[in-house]
This record gives sequence, structure tokens and C-alpha cells, in this order.
Amino acid sequence: MPIRVGVIGAGIMGADHIRNLSTTIGGAEVTFVADLDAGRAAAAAAPAARITTDPSELINSSEVDAVVVSSHDSTHAGLVLECFEAMTPVLCEKPLAPTLLESLEVAAADADIVAATGASLLSLGFMRRFDPGYVALRQSVQDRVQGEPLMVHCTSRNAAAGPGTTSESAITNSAIHELDIIPWLLDSRIMEVSWQAGRSSRHADGGLRDPAFMMLRTADGTVTTLELFLNAQYGYTTRCEVVSERGTTGLNDSALLGVQQAGLSQTAIPADWRLRFADAYRLQLQAWISALAQGEQPPLAGAQDGLNASLVAQAMIQSLRSDGAYTKVSYS
Repeated sequence: MPIRVGVIGAGIMGADHIRNLSTTIGGAEVTFVADLDAGRAAAAAAPAARITTDPSELINSSEVDAVVVSSHDSTHAGLVLECFEAMTPVLCEKPLAPTLLESLEVAAADADIVAATGASLLSLGFMRRFDPGYVALRQSVQDRVQGEPLMVHCTSRNAAAGPGTTSESAITNSAIHELDIIPWLLDSRIMEVSWQAGRSSRHADGGLRDPAFMMLRTADGTVTTLELFLNAQYGYTTRCEVVSERGTTGLNDSALLGVQQAGLSQTAIPADWRLRFADAYRLQLQAWISALAQGEQPPLAGAQDGLNASLVAQAMIQSLRSDGAYTKVSYS
């Protein structure tokens, strides 16, 4: 029998998850879709799926075996906790929550479930862990192909920031990917951060200083730089290069890769990040569904990973509010 999945949130990501689960993921069936906009839920849902504007109805439905949460960041913690109450496995899009307090609450509840049952119900959608480029880069680092890693350089650019984006939400919603992937890549915790900004693009709204430049230092002494530019205008690109003792290793040029996949001219760079990470999203969903079908713990990021990223994000926000002062990350 397929895993019957309910998807909460039928926006950009939710609709993409519904499409993947319905067409490319083996062993899954979308049976229920919830969105505050009933019309949007109906447009995204498969013909046989039920729709609702009440996510609690979906979570507690006997027609749902597992839940995907792809609604607004502000809803993540509450919906995950509802899934815990229903003892329903849940895949929550990143971030775990936009605030540290909420992340701590979810992580504590997850720990209680693990203590009682021996397994977690929560999987977290840090999809870069499934991207073939990042997986290959991590393997190269672990094998020390170019020697010991010394520095990492990351670039993340979007065509345009979402409405209402602030410098703080740029960290918790966008930079959060690097705050997760760098410890995963280097197998070393982020211990200290700094946030910097200079001239801001005229396309950035008043609450957002854009671009921003961030520095991260992991416990092994490796320094990572991140340029985050949410209003780059030309399209979406993400890059990561590891500088090691004998050479450098990086991702393929993601902008060109996206162009090639879309069949576009090299002067046109897609604005949609999902094109660049289409394989990662599919591989992550399939790993989640396959593990649930086998009664195993899904090999995705979990509550502790989400909490760790939130702790680093909180330190980064503190640095932002302290004129870029280096700020230590407290894991205690």
C-alpha cells in the first residue's frame, strides 16, 4: 500500500511537493491538501485528493499516514507539534521555526517522543544534503582529496526578495541553508559568526540590507564566507568552493546547470531555485517515503539539525544588531 500523504501549504513549494509525490515518487499517494486559500488547494491537489482550509483536519484525518508541512515559516512549529500529538510522521520544510524559542520547543518535544518510542517523527527539509553536487563535494572533503580544508566560499543570489523580507528573515529563511550545510560539509559545528553589509541595492526594501556578507568559523578552525544577495535581478545562483591545502573543489556552476536543464540560452538565467535543486527535492522525498514504507528512520536532517541551525541564526542576528561584532554560538 502507498504512503498516504497530506500536504499543508499549496504555494510554490507545496505545489511542487504535490506534483513530485503524485508523479515521480514511488510508493506515495497525495490524499489530502490543506491551504488557507481553498482555490489554491484545489488547483494543486490531485483529482482524488480531499482539500481543506483547516490543517488540523488534515493532520488528524484517518486518510493520512504522513504529513508534509510547506506553509509559511511562522506556522512550522505549531503544525509540527500537532503532528507529534497525532503521532504522525512529518516532513517539515526548512526552517524548523523562525525563532529560537519555537525551535527549542519542537526539539524538546521530539526528544520526548524519541525517549518514549525510540524513533523521531520529524524530518526536516534541508534538501541540499541530497543534491548530487553537494554530496560529491562532501565526499571529496571527507576523503581529503585536496588535503585539509582551510576555507569555504559560498554565494547565494536570488532574482528578487519576497515581500516583507528583512535582514533578520533573510538569515532565518535563506542563509539558513548554509548554516546547515557548512557543518554537514565539514563535519564540524559553527562556533562563531559575523554579519556585515555595505552599500545596499536600490531594489531592497527598507527592512532589508542587501547584499549581506557573513563569516562563519567552525570548531575545526575553517572559515566560511557567504555572500547573500536576494535582489540580484538576473536570476538564481548558488555556489560553494572548498579551499584546501593542495587545491580547491567546488560545485558545478549552478547558473549554467540551470540554463542547460531548462534548454535556455546562456544569457538567460532562471529565477526559480527549484530548477537548480529539482533532483535534490525528488531524492529527499523518495528517501523519506521509502524509509517510512520500510518502517525505518528517514535519513533526512532532524530536529537537532534544525535547532543547531536556529542557534547559529540567532547568533548571526545578534551580530547584525551589534554592527557586525563576532558572536559566539551557544549550544548549551
